[in-house]
Amino acid sequence: MPNNSTNPKVDEFLTNAKKWKEEYKKLREIILDCDLTEEFKWMHPCYTFENKNIVLIHGFKDYCALLFHKGALLKDAHGILIQQTENVQAARQIRFTNIEEIIEKELILKDYIDEAIAVEKAGLKVNQDNPNLNIPEELQNKFDEMPALKTAFEALTPGRQRAYILYFSGAKQPKTRAARVEKYVQKILDGLGLKD
Repeated sequence: MPNNSTNPKVDEFLTNAKKWKEEYKKLREIILDCDLTEEFKWMHPCYTFENKNIVLIHGFKDYCALLFHKGALLKDAHGILIQQTENVQAARQIRFTNIEEIIEKELILKDYIDEAIAVEKAGLKVNQDNPNLNIPEELQNKFDEMPALKTAFEALTPGRQRAYILYFSGAKQPKTRAARVEKYVQKILDGLGLKD
């Protein structure tokens, strides 16, 4: 049964939008035509299929966008999906700077949304392993010194491992990297992520 009923929190979001109001309304209309459930998550309109996030509408200073939660798994036949930053693994955006771009791509957007629903129905998952992340020397030294730390680190989810590696590697000075590692040893041992 099509679920194209609107969510009052999204109505409020659209009413209060200072920028991209017409674009948001058009994106909403397109998405609701694809039989998704309209919800409001992370302060934005979010559309789900059987309680799984499919696509989210959000805006920035220079553009508004559709964010596909598992966009990395879409074929991207038109080459329009954008990876926000190199650290984003699963999500991909389609960006717009005016309503005309949205109207022009309406059928393509529906195809991408249908494909995203098919990905969810198939139970596909984005591989979030960290094959290309290099463990910083300072962390490796700590692993050698404390084998229990290495065991605890490897037991963390790939996303938590990635967050730590990016944070530790982000310091330019070896001394700073070592201090960061030292500061988070106990959290890692406790099975916690960087932001937990």
